Amino acid sequence: MALPDFLVIGVPKAGTTALHSALARHPRLFMSPVKEPKFFLTDGPPPAKGGPGDAETYREHVWRRADYEALFADAAPGALRGESTPFYLYDRTAQRRIREAIPDAKLIVSLRDPVERAHSNWTHLWSAGLEPIGDVIEACAAEKQRIADDWSPFWHYVGLGRYGEQLADLFALFPREQVLVFRYRDLVDRPAATLDRICAFLGVEQGLVGEVPRENVTAHPRHSRRHRILARLARLGDPVLGRRLTTPLERVLQRDGQPRRPLTWEQRQELLAYFAADIALLREVLGRDSFGEDFGDWLRPRDRSGGLVGARPSGQRQARNGRVSGASQRAARPPGMDGPPGGDPVGA
Repeated sequence: MALPDFLVIGVPKAGTTALHSALARHPRLFMSPVKEPKFFLTDGPPPAKGGPGDAETYREHVWRRADYEALFADAAPGALRGESTPFYLYDRTAQRRIREAIPDAKLIVSLRDPVERAHSNWTHLWSAGLEPIGDVIEACAAEKQRIADDWSPFWHYVGLGRYGEQLADLFALFPREQVLVFRYRDLVDRPAATLDRICAFLGVEQGLVGEVPRENVTAHPRHSRRHRILARLARLGDPVLGRRLTTPLERVLQRDGQPRRPLTWEQRQELLAYFAADIALLREVLGRDSFGEDFGDWLRPRDRSGGLVGARPSGQRQARNGRVSGASQRAARPPGMDGPPGGDPVGA
């Protein structure tokens, strides 16, 4: 039975795409060729519709057990098998499915300042032409209605950032020694040390991977009439033509995109209201003694914000997960998955 030995389970926009690529370079680790298979998010076929772009994303789910196991079939003898689906932490039913299927799995969690994470998430969808609201604060205010309308979790800008609630539920299912939690900023500022920490947690040799590629760097197109027109076309055409329309439009939308622009302190304060209580809970759940800090910096103005890794590397596109990963991967695309293969590009 070829199920993974470890999972990167959270959180979206916290370097999981780049981390997946970095770990794939370790000779003792085999990362699934599809970076984000989402297998544990459903018990069967995923939904057929949701928010803008969701139908295309749902078609990429590797939801059949045989297809999921096939992702790990090419792992070398003795290699640890892993995959990265950063929604598993947020989805409590996925947590329970993982516990039932692979109770001994090791789980890896990258946490990012929840305001920055929400802003990066919104920018990701805005730059792809899918987000219809051109202001992150207004988009967060619309979240309850979007959830009621069954928009997929990637639209849950606020919910995805409530890590205290998510980890409290996870620790009710898994012993803490099976869970590694670290901060996204460590992946950005101290990549070699952070990768060594992850390798030590997994029980493989340290010092063999020391760099985190600049992948999934979010472009930030400016508000303009051109952007409004192209984005509306992308949203209207996506349910019918999917990526045949959205991929070329996405390239045009992001052609002149700049690094993600910082939030003002006033904007940050508005968004912090969603997260302050959960940050306090996170402190309790993790405990300062075990994690070494209290996340107080998340409640203050930032000395840097947005564009942590600068402009997007030349030729790179916005990551669309559920696709075959780039040069580090070896296995073939499992049967039954729609959409073209392509590189799945730490991001801003």
